[in-house]
Amino acid sequence: MVGQRFIQLLENHPQFKITALAASDRSQGKSFQEACTWRLAGEMPAFVKTMVVESPQPPLDCELVFSSLPGDIARESEGSFATAGYPVISNSSAYRMDADVPLLIPEVNHEHLALLDRQRTNRDGAKGFIVTNPNCSTIMLALALAPLHQKFGVKSVVATTMQALSGAGYPGVASLAISDNVLPFIDGEEAKMEEETLKILGEFVSDKIQDAAMDVSAQCHRVNVSDGHLAAVRVKLVRPAAIDEVSEALASFTSLPQELKLHSAPEYPIIVREESDRPQPRQDRDAGKGMSVTIGRLFPDRVMDYRFVALSHNTIRGAAGAAILNAELLVATGILDK
Repeated sequence: MVGQRFIQLLENHPQFKITALAASDRSQGKSFQEACTWRLAGEMPAFVKTMVVESPQPPLDCELVFSSLPGDIARESEGSFATAGYPVISNSSAYRMDADVPLLIPEVNHEHLALLDRQRTNRDGAKGFIVTNPNCSTIMLALALAPLHQKFGVKSVVATTMQALSGAGYPGVASLAISDNVLPFIDGEEAKMEEETLKILGEFVSDKIQDAAMDVSAQCHRVNVSDGHLAAVRVKLVRPAAIDEVSEALASFTSLPQELKLHSAPEYPIIVREESDRPQPRQDRDAGKGMSVTIGRLFPDRVMDYRFVALSHNTIRGAAGAAILNAELLVATGILDK
């Protein structure tokens, strides 16, 4: 599902053009049209239909690699591309927590790209590099927390997610398992949210990332929604803040991608809604062309300081769109040649 979303978002991109496709053994040697059933709305883009699917190993006829490989094969494949000199922009989990790999949300921690100097030093013979984006739910949470942590400090956060079916891929969750049901377990998801958030919101100090000094607790659930992850979030701040200050910090938040007017960057990374029944996946997941996080139901909380509901499109801002925005930032900052 994420691979198809990459193709969809790159079809008319002003900076990147797909020149090669690679996938698992069962797809190799076939045309993309033969190897793949298109699952997104609309038709399969014509330009990829006749492209022959290759092995996810170098050499490939391309200048950079977008990867959405499963974690169990991503480490070997992405590492081989980086060693061979390719920049790898990865949505996979394999390298996210490596100490010398940026775990990047451009609006939140673009300064972490300084880790690439350490990465080149550490990985002997590696001419390329690896930049990763976070887990789909982590992106939503970390982006929502970033302006609060920046202005008031965040001491602790508790997040309970309700995650869409597309996050499990295709065919994903069996229909009889999810119909009339909620699944209170997504393998590895809670640990990713808890660990990745600390790295993303941490500081680049002395050639490494110093994790943010906060406690993060996550519980993750699969629900019967096609696209759009939602999280009920409670936060405790370091410094007291009035609710109007919290709302303003969220709604006014912009950063380097907006200053640079990157192609995939939404005008407003965070949209705050006042309605009592928003956000909702069906109505709000496509905000900012799927790249904005929508926040609503912001209230004082009797246990923590504040609570709110956050929503983002899990395969756009939470996956393919996030990786593409990362690549756009690399071009704009000169790390990738235009």
